Amino acid sequence: MLTVFLSFLLASAPLSVMDDGETVDKLMKEDFELSYVDRLLIDDVKLKLQMDVLNEKIYQEPVNAKLDDDGDIISEKPGTALDRVKFRKLFRDYFYDGSPTQLTLPEQRVYPRVDSELLAQISEKTIGSYQTSFSPNNEERTRNIELAAEAIDNHVVFPGESFSFNETVGERTKEKGYQRAPVIIEGELAEDIGGGICQVSSTLYNAVDIDGMEIVERYSHSRSVPYVPSGRDATVSWHGPDFVFKNTYKRPILIRAWAENGMMTIQILSSEPS
Repeated sequence: MLTVFLSFLLASAPLSVMDDGETVDKLMKEDFELSYVDRLLIDDVKLKLQMDVLNEKIYQEPVNAKLDDDGDIISEKPGTALDRVKFRKLFRDYFYDGSPTQLTLPEQRVYPRVDSELLAQISEKTIGSYQTSFSPNNEERTRNIELAAEAIDNHVVFPGESFSFNETVGERTKEKGYQRAPVIIEGELAEDIGGGICQVSSTLYNAVDIDGMEIVERYSHSRSVPYVPSGRDATVSWHGPDFVFKNTYKRPILIRAWAENGMMTIQILSSEPS
């Protein structure tokens, strides 16, 4: 927990942020003064920037509820952020009155978008599904497929929202565990980091190509691929083609994705119509 010392001597004392006894930030009180009004007002832009810095130090991201491999719900976990309203008031008291001189940073809970109650509702009904096969003997490609499937699994797309495969999966790198495997580049087979993930995006495309889902962006490979019928693929590449669809349902949807025993499976779940 961070402690802020709001002490000053005349107009030049520091504002220090302490973390376990070590100073990690130091600002002058006069840094927040607007000189052209004779030091009567706080520079709100600078104060906002400082609150951004403080928030980064204490912020804990909330964790959405999700389904485990057996379909049981794992409860959500709230996160933590700086309570900017309370901190602004305390800082104003310090700035104008010189007190308090020390305070614990006020925190507020940050709640996840997907809680257990919502997840229970939107996992009631399968509205789309698709399955493709791959060779588990190609260990590098298999691992890439597994990682991409894990990245999109349990992702919730709310009404009116768009899902981007590249944004959700992120860059495919060695640091994330992706390996070199066959890819199609300009109609020719080659090897690159993340080879094989197009099978995941193609399986997803076929699973969400249903009423209520709008295909926003999709590109085919420059040659046919063996895991889906011709023209039913969705190639993706970091800084390149993406696969994007929009949920035009009035209800959120949940993506379930897993790869095992040579099968890539995706289910699209939602709630029963009311």
